[in-house]
Amino acid sequence: MSARLTPGDEAPAFTLPDADGNEVSLADHKGRKVIVYFYPAALTPGCTKQACDFTDNLDVLAEAGYDVIGISPDAPEKLAKFREKENLKVTLLADPDKKALDAYGAYGEKKNYGKTYMGVIRSTIVVDEEGKVEHALYNVRATGHVAKIIKDLGI
Repeated sequence: MSARLTPGDEAPAFTLPDADGNEVSLADHKGRKVIVYFYPAALTPGCTKQACDFTDNLDVLAEAGYDVIGISPDAPEKLAKFREKENLKVTLLADPDKKALDAYGAYGEKKNYGKTYMGVIRSTIVVDEEGKVEHALYNVRATGHVAKIIKDLGI
């Protein structure tokens, strides 16, 4: 398990396939602020709620200068199904090797119903125009999280 990021850290670079298999890099967004959120699995209730919340608020975030990228360990094919089924507008990236998840401290030990296991830690990292971490939020709740981010960012 890698260390969690803190404000001021350099955001780790990544290049991952999107739902259509196209490569997307954090560097593609240089000069824009980026909200990178990590979620456990496409097509599950909490992750669907979170992705729909980001989609519903995408215009507000874009107007404030933010791009939104969701990353999970799912395959691009599953992300495409997720996007189509839920009519999602956010960029969804596949990280089956968990390299970006690990680099951002969003993969590690979790506890659920008394059991300890390794998994995706629902996290949101806000990266500024220069590629530095502005906010690093870990163990976030799927419900109400987007509204909290908008409030915290003063949008």
